Amino acid sequence: MYPEHLVAPMIADLTSAGVKELKTPEDVEKALSTSSGTKLVVVNSVCGCAAGSARPGVKMALKESEVTPDEIYTVFAGVDKEAVSKAREYFMPYPPSSPSIALFKNGELVHFVERHHIEGRNAQMIAQHLKQVFEEFCD
Repeated sequence: MYPEHLVAPMIADLTSAGVKELKTPEDVEKALSTSSGTKLVVVNSVCGCAAGSARPGVKMALKESEVTPDEIYTVFAGVDKEAVSKAREYFMPYPPSSPSIALFKNGELVHFVERHHIEGRNAQMIAQHLKQVFEEFCD
């Protein structure tokens, strides 16, 4: 577990952009158990690819897209262990991956971006990919 003061700026990087933080398994259950609309879940992390690509790419996509998910959430790997574990139950059959990005439509996981899809790509590439995903699924 990482100290709260260390990760606070990394959490704020997304929450300041309107992303809602899910800190407990109950928060995750409440957010993801309903099956209407589109929901984006970002598994945040302290790693460099989260800082350099994932978080800025998500924020860029949300800002630049004509259509966006109805609800946008984040859980933090290495901080909110139980919340992340609960969220990963919804990501099956994908293995645990931090950072990662999941999109649900009407309760069904329709797109998942694993860490290996984030590593080595810049924020603009992540944003462009997410914008295309939003156009396809967020109507």
